[in-house]
Amino acid sequence: MPETYYREALKLGQRDYRACVAAGRSPCLPVLDDFVSPERSAKGTELGIVQIPMERIVGTKTRGRVNSFAPNFMPVLAAGTEFSAKWEALCSAHMTDGIREPIKAYEYMNRFYVEEGNKRVSVLKFFGAVSIPGQVIRVLPERSDSKETEIYYEFLAFYKYSKINFLEFSKKGSYLTLQQVLGKKPEEEWDEDERRHFAAVYHYFEKAYLASGGGKLQSTVGDAMLSYLKVYGYPALENAGEAEIRKNLNKMWEEVALQQEQAPIEVKTDPAGEKKQGLLSKVLTGPALRKVAFVYDKTPETSGWVLGHEQGRQHVQQVFDGQIETIAYPNAMEGDPNAVLEQAIADGCKLIFTTSPRLLQASLHAAVEHPEVVIMNCALNKSHRYIRSYYARMYEAKFIIGAIAGSLTESGRLGYVCDYPIYGQIAGINAFALGAQMTNPRAKVYLEWSSVKGKGAEEAAKALMEQKIHLISSQDTARLAHGSKSSFGLACVHGERRERLATPVWKWGVYYEQILRGMLNKTVQSEYENSSKALNYYWGMSAGVIDIEYGKALPEGARRLADYLKESLRREGGNPFLTPLRRQDGVLVGEGQPMLNLEQIIGMDYLVENVIGSIPAYGELSPIGQSTVDMAGVEPAMANAEETDKT
Repeated sequence: MPETYYREALKLGQRDYRACVAAGRSPCLPVLDDFVSPERSAKGTELGIVQIPMERIVGTKTRGRVNSFAPNFMPVLAAGTEFSAKWEALCSAHMTDGIREPIKAYEYMNRFYVEEGNKRVSVLKFFGAVSIPGQVIRVLPERSDSKETEIYYEFLAFYKYSKINFLEFSKKGSYLTLQQVLGKKPEEEWDEDERRHFAAVYHYFEKAYLASGGGKLQSTVGDAMLSYLKVYGYPALENAGEAEIRKNLNKMWEEVALQQEQAPIEVKTDPAGEKKQGLLSKVLTGPALRKVAFVYDKTPETSGWVLGHEQGRQHVQQVFDGQIETIAYPNAMEGDPNAVLEQAIADGCKLIFTTSPRLLQASLHAAVEHPEVVIMNCALNKSHRYIRSYYARMYEAKFIIGAIAGSLTESGRLGYVCDYPIYGQIAGINAFALGAQMTNPRAKVYLEWSSVKGKGAEEAAKALMEQKIHLISSQDTARLAHGSKSSFGLACVHGERRERLATPVWKWGVYYEQILRGMLNKTVQSEYENSSKALNYYWGMSAGVIDIEYGKALPEGARRLADYLKESLRREGGNPFLTPLRRQDGVLVGEGQPMLNLEQIIGMDYLVENVIGSIPAYGELSPIGQSTVDMAGVEPAMANAEETDKT
């Protein structure tokens, strides 16, 4: 019998060998010593005995056995040789007692290269084993800004707490996102039971995913599983059978396929002109758009953010009176947001605006389960195919207000209060700082956060005043506390006396009116049908959805400066992020290009050089701050900054 198995394995090896030659690839196993110096390997870290995933074993440490195996680790040496006899002996041992002796291997970039035990690996791969025990030495790559290296170091941070090495992602930030989706804090350790249970769930999902055609996609099983978890959650996956998983995957297949896109987001910077209806239009045609839902995480009485959206809803109710009915669903996060969305759909709403990143998961689940309904979530930098996201380029207003502040300051010390470290807000901080630097090269911006535990907008402003900083840009959205507004835009602050200078304004009524007009004339639906990517509507001053209101105390010269900059930004090509710009850590961004592109602006997760302060760590945030960061936070806010080179 072992002789028969060897001949079968030999055929597999020879077939793989010939296929590699025909494709112009090397027909031999990769050798770690060929691309990592033995001196660097000698400095590796011993991990002890590790269960090595068989699919991650890809080569050998040295060239000693390189010609004995094809790249699939099947043998290529003829039957009847000393090599085949040893292979067959191991085959017999596996069939009787099992192969228990650990191999010795080196891990580099989460791929394993065997130093001792190549034939053991070959035999177990032939029999379809999932893993093999091994004495592993980890060799770290040099740090670089390549995506592969950055993802690997994210994996190292994840491995430190989970000890899971079979899970692989192709996109940055996915390991942290997985922790959050599973209900774990960024640095929360896994126990042995959790590891084993997750491994079982993962391999069960993998089987259903591959049976659904996942092997044809370029993305990883981990990418697909994370997408699934975002829609249905971990408990539902734990309890689902293979048939149910495949059924759900079929519903959300466009979301799964989107993960293989290198640039999965298509950004719409301005409202589209009216177009003729496409043949594929199925949603919101004719009289279908009669009811529109606005779902809020809080209430207009307790949140200035919600109040702004509610005023936007009231505006479009007046504009489309008799044509469209709008319905508000407040305080969705107090109960089950999924139930709130189901109620809105049951009430006949064909378009639903969910106005907070905290409602993202519920929005995605409802969109997958109800493809007949259009759901739009107010967030930025989210790549989901079944929902559309929308946000305003508030950084344009922040840049102008920064320029005003820089022109007025005598000390060069400016204050800035931000709420959540999420995408969009970081661009606002940097734009303000660059605007201030433009009109005052010595300007420094001192940053405080209102979402840090024990603070609010008032406390953050007081912390700045204690540093003798009186020209402060606070949050642009009014924070309602005990019936009084504590937000003031840019103001000169001395104790309780606040002299308002300029306030950025979100014009949600204009935003929603233009979206609804696009729905009625089919341009929005046409954009969706003609794109295979996630759609982000990221409108700004050119669309009239943000503006700046001037206070009476603002000098005339500063008004003229602001008006000039407004007109510049309204024109096509207006961009405050001229390059190169320097980050706090001294790294130059945007060299070789005239200005940052929109994707670079959206993805900002760093602060520019003249900002004094930092992005708070996840553990420093309030509960609401953490839940907001869970859905739309920048990576530095998701975990404490930690040097993983020594992991």
